Amino acid sequence: MLDFASDNAAGVSAPILDALRGANLGTAPAYGEDAWTERAHRRLEDVFETRLSMFLVATGTAANALALGALCPSFGAAFCHVNAHVAEDECGAPEMFTAGAKLVGVAGGAGKIAPQALAATLKAFPRGPVKQAQPAALSLSQATEAGTAYDPDEIARLAGMAHAAGLGVHMDGARFANALVELGVSPADMSWRAGVDILSFGATKNGALACEAVLVFDPARATTLPFQRKRSGHTLSKGRFLGAQMLAYLEDGHWLDNAHAANARAARLHDGLAAARLNLPWPRQANEVFALLPARVDAGLRAAGARYYDWSDRDYGEGRRADEVFARFVTSFATTEPEVDALLSLVRDAAAQPEGS
Repeated sequence: MLDFASDNAAGVSAPILDALRGANLGTAPAYGEDAWTERAHRRLEDVFETRLSMFLVATGTAANALALGALCPSFGAAFCHVNAHVAEDECGAPEMFTAGAKLVGVAGGAGKIAPQALAATLKAFPRGPVKQAQPAALSLSQATEAGTAYDPDEIARLAGMAHAAGLGVHMDGARFANALVELGVSPADMSWRAGVDILSFGATKNGALACEAVLVFDPARATTLPFQRKRSGHTLSKGRFLGAQMLAYLEDGHWLDNAHAANARAARLHDGLAAARLNLPWPRQANEVFALLPARVDAGLRAAGARYYDWSDRDYGEGRRADEVFARFVTSFATTEPEVDALLSLVRDAAAQPEGS
């Protein structure tokens, strides 16, 4: 099967599996008081070139919801892109973890919040009126739901606007590594140096079994998180298995190697689809490729067993024909060049068929 539905469909990378086996030997202190977790914490501080607080959890939903819970009171408003993952794909978890805060969508093309739209939204949410949710947080997705990436200057501009309005800044970094290697910048430059206060640092989509980290760059914003994580049921008793994953993920640049591999396969796929003259609405800046497929191409791929997602076109705008399917293809660290080439061969064969056949 040619599976391009999600990088979550991939297995666990060998170094991380080996680390889990190693952590399984003998005993260790519970609840994250183990040596693996401590070493992972120190390694993350090296990677990000700063002191930080680290809270490991098993899912990205938990990471995002806890991060927003640390920034946003129950009567607050958290601003995010109108199609952000936190708004559309987490079943109200951010609202639950904040005890009812309001998520407010902000417009912008290609998955990115437009500065003008953020300015207008902030103006519409003045601080003080008791009948309105109080502005509290800005959440940015990196990479975005459109597979695009904010560069450090774009992050800094939006974060500066948020800070000027008294908001904290969260980054959903489920595909942080993929955006990072594509932009060729440092983790620090793409996070705290650009104004990010709390980062959901993803590993699961990039080779881990189930491991994400909430990284807090401002210590004052971390004071409630130990209690919020415990109360929400996300403090693992056998926390060493999270620490071991994160440590192996970071060792010897393994996380960057995995992201480079995934992005390289996505670039190969993107270039092949472009050569087949398919409409690709957004630039590829991570490991996701979006395409408008003629109906016969979509039918041919499905018949051959290829897996990918039909995608919402709410952020695409004008230009889609009625007989086109908006599709998302995702590569992972485990995707091979032959798999990409096999999918492209199917695309070419299907495109060569007469319309209506």
